[in-house]
Amino acid sequence: MKRIVFHLNCMERGGAERVVATLSGQFAEHGYEVYIATEWQGKDEYEIHSRVKRVHVGLDAKQEQHSRIQKFLDRIFNLRRFLKKVKPDIVIAFARKANYRALTATIGMKLPVLISVRINPIGYYDFLSDKIQIPFLFRRAAGCVFQTQQQRDFFPEYVRRNSRIILNPIDEKFIGNEIPEERESVVVHSGRLVDFKNQCLLINAFAMVHQTHPDYILRIYGPDSFDGTKQQLEDTICRLHAEEYVQLMGSSSALEKDMRNAALAAYSSDYEGMPNVVLEAMALGLAVVSTDCPPGGPRMVIQHEKNGLLVPVGDRDALAAAINRLIEDRKLAEQLGKNAAKIGQMASPQRIFEEWKDYIEEIITPKGRAD
Repeated sequence: MKRIVFHLNCMERGGAERVVATLSGQFAEHGYEVYIATEWQGKDEYEIHSRVKRVHVGLDAKQEQHSRIQKFLDRIFNLRRFLKKVKPDIVIAFARKANYRALTATIGMKLPVLISVRINPIGYYDFLSDKIQIPFLFRRAAGCVFQTQQQRDFFPEYVRRNSRIILNPIDEKFIGNEIPEERESVVVHSGRLVDFKNQCLLINAFAMVHQTHPDYILRIYGPDSFDGTKQQLEDTICRLHAEEYVQLMGSSSALEKDMRNAALAAYSSDYEGMPNVVLEAMALGLAVVSTDCPPGGPRMVIQHEKNGLLVPVGDRDALAAAINRLIEDRKLAEQLGKNAAKIGQMASPQRIFEEWKDYIEEIITPKGRAD
């Protein structure tokens, strides 16, 4: 039985964590022995498959009292100790710190590490420390999974050479739903209330939409990230006197039902990796308006005016105009939504699992030997 260790900071709700929750369960179902090794336990985490073993490799109570440098070393040694004990066939790291940690912890070990970049590299992989670590550590990676071409192009050729671009899997509950015959006068948005998603821009744009279409309301679904964004959104709604037509709905475990009858979905991020929420809205057959944000996630899946609309990042007027266009041209909106629903085939859980599985097997199977 082949053994896989996924390594990331925690399983708290977020894009990378959802992908790990999905993939780990699929690998377990297909006969792999699967571990998820995390640094800490989050407050609101994804459930994992019963056959997946969750392991804490973060700091213990004694180590929490150590200096910053010692804590860094403790985390490396804790992970290394666990990997030596378990002896997996491969380690799959998700996100920046986990990538560096896994590559450092396995120095001197004959253990392939597959890393995964989940965010816009600009602003996350371009600090002085990255310019030192990437040449030293990323050369050690057995491979790298990117979400977009723009992400991959940021990195040196030795990283790009053995890499794959793989979409995020869409939860099956969003795929194959019947397209409603009648839609509500509602624009929906889903995603964590966090600064880079720039929901303030969306609210300001929708205030302009409201002037022309006062019968429409905006519903924003998503949990608070506790970074101050929710308070900013509430302040913006209050300043615009938009309480009657902009609603913060909080978290929902039934977005496939809450969103499916909406007129359209709108997304306003300044940057994203591959936004799961855009994929989900498209799979539901919704016409989607999204900022064309780096590193190119929306552009990977949205063909402008074929299965959605793209607008410049930070452009309130363009976002408002695109929403108005789809409200007023329902024939266009329905055609975009119908085309968008095809993403459910491209990014189904089974298809994405097969892409990951093929890549992993290519890495762990010695050249010249096939099972």
